[in-house]
Amino acid sequence: MRYTLIALVEDKPGVLNRVSSLFRRRNFNIESLAVGRTEKPGISSMTIVTNCENDIEARKIETNLYKLVNVLDVQDVTNQPSVTRDLALIKVKATPEQRGEINNLAAIFRARIVDVAPDSVIVEATGPEDKIESMVELLRPLGIIEMVRTGQIAMTRGEHAGIRRMPGANGRRSEEIPQVSNT
Repeated sequence: MRYTLIALVEDKPGVLNRVSSLFRRRNFNIESLAVGRTEKPGISSMTIVTNCENDIEARKIETNLYKLVNVLDVQDVTNQPSVTRDLALIKVKATPEQRGEINNLAAIFRARIVDVAPDSVIVEATGPEDKIESMVELLRPLGIIEMVRTGQIAMTRGEHAGIRRMPGANGRRSEEIPQVSNT
């Protein structure tokens, strides 16, 4: 089963390496990993998608992530109300005659053409993974030259950001994340 974890981490050198090394050491595959800044300076968010046999393995990953010194919070959002998105840039072969067809196809998926060259176009698509996959399958017969995807990013729904605690002694979540001043 696929599990989606969101980890808040300190924005410091080596954090990504420590997280990916943890997965390597525990022999878990990372299907998708996206990292970006948050609204709080000095804190980044990692969305990690991985396959686990069961909930016990997913809990082990979560527990081990908390042991890493720069990890502030970990949430398993697999079964929580959340919004997930993937961004894809897809370069497709396109003669002038095919551009209208590609533009219509992009419009169906609420995607857009972001670059036009004499023999190709680049389509930008954002949405759930299955939407991106469907569009890719329809573009494939036209000739996909190149594609790059961000991997999933996720955020829980609602006003609250969920539990935002740092691990305390023995990996327990006991202290609030320190507030970082915007000044």
